[in-house]
Amino acid sequence: MSTIYAVSSGAPPAAIAVLRISGPAALSAAATLAGDLPAERRATLRALRDPADGGVLDRALLLVFRAPGTATGEDLVELHLHGGRAVVAAVERALATLPGLAPAQPGEFTRRALTNGRIDLTEAEGLGDLLAAETESQRRAAMMAAEGGIRRRVEQWSARLLALSARIEAELDFSDEDDVDAVQLENLKAEAGILASEIAALGEQPSVERLRDGVRVVLAGPPNSGKSTLLNALVDRDAAIVSPIAGTTRDRIDVPVQRDGIAYLITDTAGLASESDDPIERIGIDRARAAMATSDILLWLGAEAAPAGALWVYARADQPERRDPPRGIDLAVSATTGLGMSALWQAIGERARAALPRLDDIALNRRQRDLVGEAAAVLRTVGDESDPLLVAEQLRLALAVVDRITGHSDTEAMLDALFGKFCIGK
Repeated sequence: MSTIYAVSSGAPPAAIAVLRISGPAALSAAATLAGDLPAERRATLRALRDPADGGVLDRALLLVFRAPGTATGEDLVELHLHGGRAVVAAVERALATLPGLAPAQPGEFTRRALTNGRIDLTEAEGLGDLLAAETESQRRAAMMAAEGGIRRRVEQWSARLLALSARIEAELDFSDEDDVDAVQLENLKAEAGILASEIAALGEQPSVERLRDGVRVVLAGPPNSGKSTLLNALVDRDAAIVSPIAGTTRDRIDVPVQRDGIAYLITDTAGLASESDDPIERIGIDRARAAMATSDILLWLGAEAAPAGALWVYARADQPERRDPPRGIDLAVSATTGLGMSALWQAIGERARAALPRLDDIALNRRQRDLVGEAAAVLRTVGDESDPLLVAEQLRLALAVVDRITGHSDTEAMLDALFGKFCIGK
């Protein structure tokens, strides 16, 4: 395996650039540049010299970490350089001349940590989400995964599955198949059912994609009902064209926005005309209905009663002819004067928090949720089996699926796709 190197801090120029070297030749490479190495985990100032001519490349802090107790599980060295582009480029050129060294690929440091057992797949996924986090809720969910929250839950499931498997295997090994204790078998099947329910319950909780992609807030209603004006007020910029001409908005407009630590994707839609001879307008209406169907929060701006579950918003409430809102509305607002806008955001926030994973609780991504659902489904079949051999086989299958959550049996192609999204220094 080659020894890799890359800057793991921000891109230069910067005050400091942390360049990491990981692999079997990390210590010898550092010694070639810096001479005698300092004691492990002790930051020491060293002059780094070009092996070609002995010229000084930089005066940097050097830290040595010996395997296996490192971030990657390999020998690892950190060079804390001055963060100018020329300095970093000069040190990287010097490293490139050394035998066995190669620039790191995206995510390669984290991939080696996974390969060497320093982290599991759920922690690697959490780290990827942490690097991309833009809101406080995203950061906290990612930190929970990166610090092993999902792994610990999966380990508990694995331990219980192993215990159930051991019991049924013992029954099979030390008795004739026809003599397997029926009471013991029913108790075991009941415990498998309880575990299946617990696993399924976690899979049914809101997913981490809601945090990352944003809560989908859709504005819908008939033409000229104030949707685009309200969108612009919610996102605090002119994202949509506003006109008194009905049908100005012909297609959906998606605008991301963050508020109170929550990411939203707010969507303006075409007016829901009862009929139209314009084929483009009909396409816009179809897309509006599709957006409504997939919304997390629907804001209805129509004069008639809102669809079930929607927030009925009475827009342009500052206008004299609209001072008397119809009975049953949830909120009267004015994008022009700000009337009711704080209350609207409060109502949106309450619904958003109900649709999101609870802070500091486990939130699964789509891959993990699929596997959790599969494991629960396999475990539920245990209760339908009367043959202890089939019970034992279903327990083995469930354990194999659970192991895939933490990456113990996943494919190289999936790992390539995951780590390809990481930055070079990770």
